[in-house]
Amino acid sequence: MSDSRAANALRVDARAWFGAAVVVLLILLAVAAPFVARHDPVHIDLINQLRPPSAEHWLGTDIQGRDVWARLVYGARISLSVGIVSQGIALALGVTLGLIAGFYGRWIDELVMRLADITLAFPTLLLLIAMVAALQPSLGVVFATIGVVGWAGMARLVRGQVLVVRQLEYVQASRALGSRDVRVILLHVLPGVLAPVIIAATLGVAGAIIAESSLSFLGLGVQPPTPSWGSMIADGRDLSQLRHAPWTSLFPGLAIGAAVLGFNLLGDALRDALDPRATRAAIPRGAGLADIGRP
Repeated sequence: MSDSRAANALRVDARAWFGAAVVVLLILLAVAAPFVARHDPVHIDLINQLRPPSAEHWLGTDIQGRDVWARLVYGARISLSVGIVSQGIALALGVTLGLIAGFYGRWIDELVMRLADITLAFPTLLLLIAMVAALQPSLGVVFATIGVVGWAGMARLVRGQVLVVRQLEYVQASRALGSRDVRVILLHVLPGVLAPVIIAATLGVAGAIIAESSLSFLGLGVQPPTPSWGSMIADGRDLSQLRHAPWTSLFPGLAIGAAVLGFNLLGDALRDALDPRATRAAIPRGAGLADIGRP
């Protein structure tokens, strides 16, 4: 499909518009957090704890009197940065290893794919918990852990695409003319696999946001007092608090749902626009942590 046809398909796709609007809104809120947050997200005010939404506190306050709106917009910074940075790590590892495995084949392909199978054999969330628990929980550890766990699905996707692209005539012609393998991979093979990689990365950001929220909910992600959507839900999970102050967990939960929905809709629109017939089947579940709860 040509670039113009893909652009036209995206232009008339309501999913693309809605998903892009949600993603752009979240990015703007995260960037402008110091200006749109009226209160300090880590300031404790026990006198005003569990206040309902009002003109002073738009989304109410939590058990420690902290403004929920302020923590929500600052938490968007954490979720978006984790999604983007961890997917960058997964892309770097997965695309590199997938290109090498698919292009050279033989024992290199066997080694990389068996490592990927071993990684995918473990439940993703349990593997994340084990890796983070073995290290000192911090934002950097969360970045690296989610990225490293997500490489396997990306590598399998790229390797499958490379097996097709390397047999094309222009690739074979370049190799017959004596071009170096690195040149062939970068100039001819890599451009042919970029479309499904971009789609998988977009969908993978949503999975990374869920993964970070899950780790923070369990106390293994971003450490207090740094605001995180997962830790905000954990702070408000007490049954009595859920009954009398549901806003402490409701709004961060809605934020997670909106972010995941936005990236998933955008990824689905990109998938149908770039290759409505083949790309849907080419992207396996698990590429970029797309299904965090798989066995």
